[in-house]
Amino acid sequence: MNKLLIGIIILIVINAPKIHAQESNLRQGAYFEEQEAADILKQTQQSLTTKQEWEARAEIIRQGILTGAELDPMPERTPLNVIRKDKRRYGDYTVENIAFESRPGVLVTGSLYAPANPKGKIAGILTPHGHWSKPDDYGRYRSDVQKRAASLAMMGAYVFAYDMVGYGEMRDHGWEHRHPLTLKLQLWNSIRALDFLLTLDKIDKKRIGVTGASGGGTQAFLLTAVDPRIAVSVPTVMVSAHFFGGCVGESGMPIHKSDHHQTNNVEIASCFAPKPQLIISDGGDWTKNNPKVEYPFMQHIYGLYGKKENIQNVHLPNEVHDYGINKRLAMYPFMATHLKLKLKNIQDDQGEISESRVVIEDYAKFRMFDDYPLPDNFVDSNDNVVW
Repeated sequence: MNKLLIGIIILIVINAPKIHAQESNLRQGAYFEEQEAADILKQTQQSLTTKQEWEARAEIIRQGILTGAELDPMPERTPLNVIRKDKRRYGDYTVENIAFESRPGVLVTGSLYAPANPKGKIAGILTPHGHWSKPDDYGRYRSDVQKRAASLAMMGAYVFAYDMVGYGEMRDHGWEHRHPLTLKLQLWNSIRALDFLLTLDKIDKKRIGVTGASGGGTQAFLLTAVDPRIAVSVPTVMVSAHFFGGCVGESGMPIHKSDHHQTNNVEIASCFAPKPQLIISDGGDWTKNNPKVEYPFMQHIYGLYGKKENIQNVHLPNEVHDYGINKRLAMYPFMATHLKLKLKNIQDDQGEISESRVVIEDYAKFRMFDDYPLPDNFVDSNDNVVW
């Protein structure tokens, strides 16, 4: 069996509770049987016959996310205190190391990709990474993240790839991913990453996108559900009716169920309607049913707005859980169309999309604080965040 598939199975077994464990409001892992989830989604669809009915439900879902993640009321937006260093140029794009404070002393590290010679207003894209954790295939340093970020930058966008909680450099300083409040801080970090993106020179605040795979896909649709500033979304290999996420950063807090509501990631992603959204799925994970189960539901929701054309699904039945080349080849034209980017900038002489000009950097290139002092108020542990 493919090693990646084995890893996925292990992840599900370790992290997912037994189906229908009712000891809490958490909905984790493969909580429902596939057919049961499909039936629930169909029943929900039949109950939503007007835009007004859906918008009332969407508001309950949004509130459920914020309340379950302990972000209601929203924390104060304290100064970002941005640090920028080590800008590198590679042909038609640049990469720059970034750190900012999402809360006082809480550092979020990332990489800002940008067009080398920008003209006019510039679109912005957030690209959160998934929870791949092997030292040689890690977080935002993975080649697939670097390739999509650099390619989108060459197409004319600012692209910010940022570390999830407990990943990257901050892990070396004591931060952990497996923590009860990771989901809270991670969603807040994504909101503040968007705040940072919107401070950039010449940024077009009306052309903001987000895309990520696996846990990064979860970040994409959670962010779009609670933050109206996103204009285009491409959640990849994550929208599922029966699977709720395999780690604490996705489902470790009660965002899917409360005493008065229950939802799933399909409905959460649908809260983005009627804005343009592409869901990318494959046959090797929990998105294998997208064409027959999840996508028709989302088409129904978009149809309530008369905007069915704004929701699309690219399904790759012979592929597995990743953000591989064919998934990126689907994403680039969608982003180009809806964010007004220049797809031709990454096409070869035959008109084919090519990532051949992307330079894959080593992890050491991305480090911020080997030769730069940490802030005096640096928070070195999940437990020490002051909200």
